[in-house]
Amino acid sequence: MKAILRISLLIAAVVMVGITGAQAQRVVKGTVYIDGEPAAGITVEAHKGGEMMTSFDGKYEVEADEKSKYIRFTFIDESKKLDIEGKSGDVFDFAFSGSLPSGDGEKEETGEVNLSTLEELMKAQDRDFLNELSLYGEFFKQKDYKSAIPHWQKLYNKYPKSTMNLYIHGSKIYEHQIETAKTDAERDKYIDLYMKLYDKRMKYFGERGYVLGRKGTSWLKYKLDQNRDKAPEGDALKAIHKSGYEWLSESVELQGNQTEPPVLLLYMQTTVALFKLGELPKEQVVKNYEESTAIANKIVEANEDADKVKLTQETVIPYIENIFGKSGAADCEALISIYEPQYHDNSSDADFIKSMLRRLGRAGCTETELFGLATERLYELDPSAEAAFNMARRFLKKDDVEKAREYYQMAIDQETDDKLKATYHYERGLVRFTKDGNYVGARNDARRALELDPDLCDANLLIANIYVAASQKFDGSAMEKSAVFWVACDYFAKARRGEDCAIDAAENLRKYKAYFPNKEEAFMEGLQEGSTYHVGGWINENTKVRF
Repeated sequence: MKAILRISLLIAAVVMVGITGAQAQRVVKGTVYIDGEPAAGITVEAHKGGEMMTSFDGKYEVEADEKSKYIRFTFIDESKKLDIEGKSGDVFDFAFSGSLPSGDGEKEETGEVNLSTLEELMKAQDRDFLNELSLYGEFFKQKDYKSAIPHWQKLYNKYPKSTMNLYIHGSKIYEHQIETAKTDAERDKYIDLYMKLYDKRMKYFGERGYVLGRKGTSWLKYKLDQNRDKAPEGDALKAIHKSGYEWLSESVELQGNQTEPPVLLLYMQTTVALFKLGELPKEQVVKNYEESTAIANKIVEANEDADKVKLTQETVIPYIENIFGKSGAADCEALISIYEPQYHDNSSDADFIKSMLRRLGRAGCTETELFGLATERLYELDPSAEAAFNMARRFLKKDDVEKAREYYQMAIDQETDDKLKATYHYERGLVRFTKDGNYVGARNDARRALELDPDLCDANLLIANIYVAASQKFDGSAMEKSAVFWVACDYFAKARRGEDCAIDAAENLRKYKAYFPNKEEAFMEGLQEGSTYHVGGWINENTKVRF
């Protein structure tokens, strides 16, 4: 009898699991609009189902239940419901304000819209236009954006083709609103409106290539702002980079040699970010690197604008080479085929060899024959600090760690440039960590590197990884061992501020938050969220309690 009862209960449990699985299979999706445009920052929640927040395309897709009665849409502090009980299908578009677009192409201006130019409006002495222009212009000059907005908005909606200043000044207004917003949801609302301003500017004033470059730049600046309440992670981070990349790549394609230098820089930054996030193949990274480098060199060759040339030569080209070299996408075979003929023609030029070795080193091509030959040749020509540093790398690849240490020390002792010396300390710290297991010595080198170059994000990553590795060997209770991850994540957060480390640091930050002490453990220790906690021992650092 008991056996029959157990079998009956098992069958019942399986049936219930089957029912639950079947109910969870329903997925409702659609697009949310505000005033006829896809809306970002809308929280979509299905009754008895899942929830998500819309991105720039306004699309949502959430799990629902067969008994779901409604979908709730929330924007900042306002919520609206869409009744789906008894409705067939699973696609529900929703207009949070205004009406749904007709679906037959770009939404045209409706209502009272005047497409006259400034010259035409002045000639016609349009009283409404002139009054609003005067009022908004005066408030804008005083930077009284709150008072300027109602008048600017009337002109922006009714006279969209009147003057480019509506869009130039509108950019400043939206940037002010984004920068003074109190929450991420409020920031995203204004970012969404800012992106629509760029679209409207292109519609009425053209210059698509130029404007898309500015649009992508603004998008990345504010969506990846370190001052946001919550840094984007996972799919949200991918979506941000994808949007920026699409706009920037089209801008580069349209502008060609007229591309603004900062756009080239961001184009490569988003390229490498998407590669690291698994969204672009390495072949595309190489292609974009070659394209960016070719355009940058054309800008320099044209020599039409001294400031533009200086920015390109001193900032953009070195950055592009640096981020490409460290991306992991640079193929050593391809790089060797580029540099080997150049080396044979410039084997007595110490400056050329230094530059080539830096690029090969950043690309991880230190085990190649060319790198070895060039390293030894440079030390013959110029036994400088940098040459000693390259010799240290050379011996390290030969597994002669003792000899490598000697050359690292020589490089550190001779170097006068703080940024280069910081790199030498960082690499020696990495050797101490990975080869010797000397956590304290490795951290000392990383700290010294940050004193010399606070922007060397790799040094913050190194300290974070040292603490992660040390956590299990750290003396103390399970709670005290877990607390080490608070300090490690402090350093991952610092590393994330550096462009070169942002992706790796963000992924590690997300990963190691799972190892934080839980609330129950902290409660037993009398700890409150947000309070200061001291991790003792050789780590000896203060951190914040968080879960």
